[in-house]
Amino acid sequence: IAELAYQNKTEIYHLLFRAAAETLLTIAADPKRLGAQIGALMVLHTWGSALTHHPHVHCVIPGGGLSLDGKRWVSCRPGFFLPVRVLSRLFRRLFLTKLKQLHLNQQLKFYGHLKVLNQHDTFDEMLQPLQKKEWVVYAKAPFSGPCAVLEYLSRYTHRVAISNHRLLSLENDRVIFRWKDYREEDAKRQKTMSLEAGEFMRRFLQHVLPKGFHRIRQYGMLSNSKRKDVLLRVRQLMAEDLLPDKEKMVSVEKSISNDSPFFCPRCLKPMRIISEFEPNHYSRGPPSIGGIAA
Repeated sequence: IAELAYQNKTEIYHLLFRAAAETLLTIAADPKRLGAQIGALMVLHTWGSALTHHPHVHCVIPGGGLSLDGKRWVSCRPGFFLPVRVLSRLFRRLFLTKLKQLHLNQQLKFYGHLKVLNQHDTFDEMLQPLQKKEWVVYAKAPFSGPCAVLEYLSRYTHRVAISNHRLLSLENDRVIFRWKDYREEDAKRQKTMSLEAGEFMRRFLQHVLPKGFHRIRQYGMLSNSKRKDVLLRVRQLMAEDLLPDKEKMVSVEKSISNDSPFFCPRCLKPMRIISEFEPNHYSRGPPSIGGIAA
């Protein structure tokens, strides 16, 4: 499919985002799984370590979501988010179904040795083995918590296919650079590769995205249209969960309602009402003796 994507970047990269997002949102909303409305921040990468064409998306996802009725925060189990086997099966079905639809709508074009795939029968025949092949979805918790994720994203989101520190030399019209061979064990992964300069540039330029293409996208409760309101609600619900039971009984709903001023914008926790005054009424000062406050 990477070879198909190379000749149809806009259509298949869009499809990759849509299929991944729909997979995550659908499985997370299943009451048998998490039963929650989740959000996802996705970043498209099109390269492997050796500058090969390897389109994939990295997804950063909160460890839970809003309940389907929007009244509580649902946390995932410790060390487990969603079953990757279930995710991979649904992702495969959605991706291939949508890919076939793009072909039926004549939105895909093929050239060179792939030109035969413009025929519907040939295209369907090419996809048949992919319907039985295992597709890989990989999920893991961040190694060092949320702060490490933010630091990682700040470095990672706007990377290009190769960074300067991996470039070792340019000698005799050949570029030498470091790469990782993930088929090897950890100690043997770091290797060097030498490519003719023209081939190096060809590999690098195949990762230039179509004009105007957005490689960073948000979905679900993190989507641009609802993120501000939803995240405020999530923080309020989380703050409510941290309150002692007795404090929860004191009109918590009043302190977390959308139009309530009793929510601290600094610490993101509900404020407790300790006193109320009638309009145009001021509290009395302490009693005085001989004009001097006691």
